[in-house]
Amino acid sequence: MFSSRLPPRLESNALARALARARAAGRDLIDLTVSNPTQAGIGYAAGMFDALTRPEVATYAPEPFGLRSAREAVAADYARRGVSATWEHIALTSSTSEAYSLLFKLLCEPSGDSVLVPAPSYPLFEHLTALDGVAARIYHLEYAGRWSVDFDSVDETWDARTRAVLAVSPNNPTGSLLRSTELDGLGARCGTRGAALIVDEVFADYILQPSLPDVAVASPALRFRLGGLSKSAALPQVKLGWISVDGPEALVRDAIARLELICDTYLSVSTPVQVAAPDLIARGADARARVLERVRSNYAELAALARRHPSVEVLNAEGGWSAVLRIPSRGSEEEIVLDLLDRAGVVVHPGFFFDFPREAYLVVSLLPDPVSFREGIRRVLERLDG
Repeated sequence: MFSSRLPPRLESNALARALARARAAGRDLIDLTVSNPTQAGIGYAAGMFDALTRPEVATYAPEPFGLRSAREAVAADYARRGVSATWEHIALTSSTSEAYSLLFKLLCEPSGDSVLVPAPSYPLFEHLTALDGVAARIYHLEYAGRWSVDFDSVDETWDARTRAVLAVSPNNPTGSLLRSTELDGLGARCGTRGAALIVDEVFADYILQPSLPDVAVASPALRFRLGGLSKSAALPQVKLGWISVDGPEALVRDAIARLELICDTYLSVSTPVQVAAPDLIARGADARARVLERVRSNYAELAALARRHPSVEVLNAEGGWSAVLRIPSRGSEEEIVLDLLDRAGVVVHPGFFFDFPREAYLVVSLLPDPVSFREGIRRVLERLDG
């Protein structure tokens, strides 16, 4: 009686079950998967949330794309990063996940149309596409000192029903940034094949290597750039994301008109967060700086500790909140992460959660407090050597 858009079985995986048992037993664990800044001791500046109580929040004046003041603040935030964005071409959403859903409704027919998604990458894509009746077809990222798009797999995966290519920069969990040549390659394919390019930039403020060049380029295709306060201001609890539309003028005009109808149907973004958005974006700079300092420090610590363990390789990461360890394949990734939980008291993600093409990889968050992070990584490395 239930929709086939949902998985036929909803049971927990082995790691989730083992973790639940360990926590129920009261075990003191080091969680190297935490990605929630509100649980990582980041903290916020005084007065961070004052704007949410302004008198204007009591007035409901719905706008399909959101209040102009909020959209102008988002456009100004893009300008801070050196990206040109027009406030009239920005639509507010309650989250990046919702942004994907709106775009799938805009671009795709259910039960047949497809979008290309990168792998390794965030596993949420499987559910987001399925819930909108869209097929997710994988193209690969390959690693040779840094991650890059495997364009052969893009071309091999593309078919007549492909309506969009999804790209994430910095990607989660690989931490890879799309270079201008890669954006050009994806944009050119989308432009000539009648598809859109969707670029998820939620981690764009967290660059681990400051010398990396700016990769912002104009797009020959209809392009949607996604962002939000969850990462840019370390505010996942506030629930505000956005879509910025650019590309050929005629396509942008048509897309904006149709997207407006979709957004007007849902009107999902609350008035208080829209009223507060300019202040939250401005004040978010403090939390963003703390997160950036944290992830850079932990990434450097990880690299230093791993140098003492030649069997473990920390793969090059350019941005984001995660790091990838390539480890000896002495068992399945599932067996390894369960052993680390049981014997070392440390929680890590296996690579197969993110569709790594082969074993063995571990994924760790760079967000935990530095003391816990160092101790957790020390235990992991010692256990892997044991």
